[in-house]
Amino acid sequence: MIVFGTLAVLINLLNRSTVSETIKTAFVERNNATDRHQNAHKGRKTLCFSKGWDVHNAVMVFVAYIYNFCWPICTLRMRVDEGKYEEKTPTMSAGLADHVWTVVEWVSRLVMPIRS
Repeated sequence: MIVFGTLAVLINLLNRSTVSETIKTAFVERNNATDRHQNAHKGRKTLCFSKGWDVHNAVMVFVAYIYNFCWPICTLRMRVDEGKYEEKTPTMSAGLADHVWTVVEWVSRLVMPIRS
């Protein structure tokens, strides 16, 4: 059952994937674990526990963007020379960025959300 999107979009994305030709639960669970680890607001018994949706959503978006733009992932790095690697973020691997952004660089960008 497809919850978001269409079958055509799903098939297109799976064909473009360099990792897998099927949807794997392990990929989703790894992403969820990383998200919980980096966002203390998602923990139940922490001082950061979100009591309001506005703060919770703001922190969730912040963590997701920092992870994708500013956090190099060791499994995505490319070997440049013997013993040297070029670090890559998920957005670099997707072709959406050309360098690892600093947090200051990302925060200083004015991004307007698309409202429908």
